Amino acid sequence: MALPLKYNFRNVLVRWRATLATILGIALVVAVYVLVQALAVGLEKSASNTGDPRNVMIVRKGSTAESSSQVSLAQLQTIRYWPQIAQDANGAPLVSADVITLISQPRIDGQGEANVSVRGLTPLGQQLRPQVKLAAGRWFTPGQREVAVSRKLARRFGNFQLGSHFRTAGHELTVVGEFDGGNSAFDSEVWMDADEARSLFDRQNYSSLLVRVTSPAAAAEITARIEADKRLPLRAEAEVKYYSDQTTTATPIRIFGDFLATAMSIGAVFAAMNTMYASVGARTREIGTLRVLGFRRRSVLAGFILEGALLAAIGGALGCVLALPLHGYSTGTMSFNSFSETVFEFRITPWLALKGILFSVVVGVVGSLLPALRAARLPVIAALKSA
Repeated sequence: MALPLKYNFRNVLVRWRATLATILGIALVVAVYVLVQALAVGLEKSASNTGDPRNVMIVRKGSTAESSSQVSLAQLQTIRYWPQIAQDANGAPLVSADVITLISQPRIDGQGEANVSVRGLTPLGQQLRPQVKLAAGRWFTPGQREVAVSRKLARRFGNFQLGSHFRTAGHELTVVGEFDGGNSAFDSEVWMDADEARSLFDRQNYSSLLVRVTSPAAAAEITARIEADKRLPLRAEAEVKYYSDQTTTATPIRIFGDFLATAMSIGAVFAAMNTMYASVGARTREIGTLRVLGFRRRSVLAGFILEGALLAAIGGALGCVLALPLHGYSTGTMSFNSFSETVFEFRITPWLALKGILFSVVVGVVGSLLPALRAARLPVIAALKSA
């Protein structure tokens, strides 16, 4: 005969003082676990939000990021008039040759400096990235030492506000616009004219080519054509896939989150165990009565494990609630691909919250197992005689 569920619910409510510390302890563990994992999810979301399915990214074969890639002027001229590339209303090929470089700038809070990615774009570069919208000011004018800065970067660096000036490579640049990257990787960039960037940073070649193809079949044709042409030591892949693959920074964060959660869960397990042992001690006669009424040892065992899981589930849900206010909060870290500042947001997804609750239930089950075994093994007569 199984114990009724209301028995376990009633005990959780009646002994709320003894269980409150356990619930709070598990809640804090789950909150930390969810927040650290939300960092990794935010990084992955930022990468997966980047790109247009109609675009193909072309970089040097073997490069791990645009900043380590080179595409020569001759290679650009070879590719730009291929029939697979779409054209604008004026008949110009929809190709953007970009230059990526890093500059060091002071943080707005005075806590040292960090590397920032500067993207030089040719005139069609903005058109090929429709998710990027001008938020304030205007776009840069080529040849005028002007830049547009991501609005999120402007909140993190001291010289990136609209109308500000900053020096790099021996030249002074003026911030004339702020843009919204749509929670994509472009939120971590400063934009300027490509040829001006090549001149300022003494770059002979471009870093990458972004092309708009006429159809999905044309994308496959470009990829195959580049692979077959020995004059082009390049590789091409869909822009969306290229940025989705740039998520190695999230891996160490996930590992750290799992390690931290494991370490903290040990303490939570002992807290749950202590609470359940105290519950068994306080309910010895009650347990004996249950046995006399015909409830079997396995029913008592299952009841106490269920009670521990219930306490932990409440703590897990509370932990998710505690973490929720940071959902959407913008932060940043160094990218292991580009070694520059990467801006992203905490992302607490429903699946992540469910993982946090499931994690708390596991902690509760493990923590209540030994006390439940002790309760199930209590001799009936001794239990009834207890004070």
